[in-house]
Amino acid sequence: MELQTIALLTLSLFLIYNPFASLPIFISVSKGKEPNVVRSYANKAIIVAGALLAVFVVIGPFLMDLFGVTMNGFRVAGGLILLLMAVETVFGMKLWKGGETDAAWVIVATPILTGPGVITTAVLFSDEYGMLPVLLAGAVSLLVTWIILRNSARVMKVAGDQFINIMSKIVGLLIAAMAIEYIFSGSLGWFEAHSVASFALSLIT
Repeated sequence: MELQTIALLTLSLFLIYNPFASLPIFISVSKGKEPNVVRSYANKAIIVAGALLAVFVVIGPFLMDLFGVTMNGFRVAGGLILLLMAVETVFGMKLWKGGETDAAWVIVATPILTGPGVITTAVLFSDEYGMLPVLLAGAVSLLVTWIILRNSARVMKVAGDQFINIMSKIVGLLIAAMAIEYIFSGSLGWFEAHSVASFALSLIT
């Protein structure tokens, strides 16, 4: 397990978690609450987000086999989801609407933190690097996210709304670039696999 690989995975997952974009939402759902309640929201959100990540890292490949989904197809689908996520971040669009009965910290945990983008990336990384590096990278990125959320009011006060918005849009562009890479890689792999299969079938027949 190389330190450089762990660092790369950690940075990638942290960008997709994008806690800076979550700050305004977290502050809005915890506004007017006591400091201990705010800390409790952050604790619960990170625990749930981490549990979801671990579950999909472990059973993601099994679910793909169960539904007959190839990794190349998953890369394309995941790339499209990441691209939509990037569009939402860059242009401030809201593609998901939470129900009024959802607990505040649950909304932050999913889909704000651990949404389709994180799940997709975790499954793809697990296939390429193995489960343990992804789980370790996820734990580190969630630890940093937890620190940011627990100090959300202070971070917003120091950084300011404008800086947070700019950082979120830069992160959105990076996620869009990752999405395009996934789409191209998955598409190329799918066509190569099917071309080889078609060629082999023509030889047999």
